[in-house]
This record gives sequence, structure tokens and C-alpha cells, in this order.
Amino acid sequence: MNGPSMPSLMGVFAHPDDESLLAGGVLAQHRAAGARTSVVTATWAPGSRRAPELAAALDVLGAGPPRLLGYGDARDPEAAPGRPRLVDAPLNEVVGRLVAELRDFRPEVVVTHDEVGQLTGHPDHVRTHQVVLLAVKASGHAHLYPETGPPWRPAALYAATHSTSGAGLLGPLLERVGKSVLAVDDAYVTAHVDVTPWIGVKWRAILAHRGEVARERPLPGVLARLPAADRHRILRSEQFTRIGLGPAPAPAVADRLVV
Repeated sequence: MNGPSMPSLMGVFAHPDDESLLAGGVLAQHRAAGARTSVVTATWAPGSRRAPELAAALDVLGAGPPRLLGYGDARDPEAAPGRPRLVDAPLNEVVGRLVAELRDFRPEVVVTHDEVGQLTGHPDHVRTHQVVLLAVKASGHAHLYPETGPPWRPAALYAATHSTSGAGLLGPLLERVGKSVLAVDDAYVTAHVDVTPWIGVKWRAILAHRGEVARERPLPGVLARLPAADRHRILRSEQFTRIGLGPAPAPAVADRLVV
């Protein structure tokens, strides 16, 4: 029996729904090819109102049960009462907890936010990007966080992003609901993935975040109120930037993120 045609993939994102919006197509693509997939979510506690929606979305994507770090959302005190906000939590603690997840799942490829905070510049997006950079590198060193298990070095790290030209309809839509648009230069994007075959799965995963779909300003709600053709144009492509992990060359298998 042949093995999967794509590498194992872990997404690490700040909030429930980021995984579906930013990499839902790639997650569905890898799962359809038989690869192992998983998602770590940095904010919102397991008992919070958004946890069941995240579980439903991951079930649609075939990405396994939620891996919630349970920190507070920088802008929503309801996310994790009694827990520090992600942006306030000790960096060493957060990195160690993510190292534990990486060593447990052992992904070949990791996908996260870009450094500008994914169009809107949300501080949780920026913090998650910073934590992932540190954790992915630390995970491969046996002397760092030894209590979390044997070392594991992912082959590749990608940041989900939006270029100036690739943002397309998203820019005006976000500005209309009072959000900033922090697109990156086109040259920053190293991988354009056409996820058209998996749009249906991606959209069902987004719809699983029912609370956000019902609201006016969150992106799921904005998308839900669009004509289907416009929504298709937005969801059919995902953009990524490959981030170097050090002197050791990554195996060629990691490049199959974009197949």
C-alpha cells in the first residue's frame, strides 16, 4: 500500500476560525491525500463557547480533535476567564507548550500566521507567529524543553499571508466593516495554492464557526453575506511564505505543500 502523497501538516493559529479561513483548503487537500493533519489554537479555553465550533470545523477538515492552549484573546475577556491573555503570558511558557504539541504530533510541515498579523494586524496573530518561530526551532533541540519529549524538527515552516494583489475583494470588504488591511508585497509570497477542489470543505468548516458567521464584523460573517461567486473568488486561493529553519536543508517532501 502506498503512503500519503503529501507531508503531515500542523496548523498553529491564534483563534478558532483562523485555521479554516487561512489554510482550510490546504488542510483539506492534505487530508484528502492521506496525510496526517492537526491544528493548535492558541486562544480560547476548552470550555468556552467557541470550542465546540472549532471541534466541528476540524471534524469537517479531518484535522482531528482541537489542541487548545487556552490563553485569553487580546480583545475578548470571554475567551478564557482566569487565564492570562496570550499577549501577556510568559513567552517561555507558551513556547514550551507548543513544543510539546509539535513533539507529540511530529509534523513535517507547520503553517501559521505571517508577521504582520494577517491583514488586520490582530495582536494575537502577531504573537502566535513569534511563538511558532521560536517553538519550531526549539522543538528540534534535545536540550530545550526536555520534559516535553524527544526532539522533533519539522522540515518546513510556512506563513499564511495575503499579498497586495492577492487580497483582491478582501481589502474593500474589511475596510467596509472598519478593519485595517495589512497586505504584504507580492514578492513576499512564495507559494500560491489553488484550493478550488476543496472550496466546499473549506466553506463548510468556516460555517461551523456559527457564532462568527452570525456577526457582522468577523470575516466568516462578511463572507456569508456575499454572493456565492464573490465568495468563491476569495476562498479559491491560499498564499504562503516559506520561512527558513536553519542550515540543514529541508526534505523535498515538504515542498509538496503546494502541489
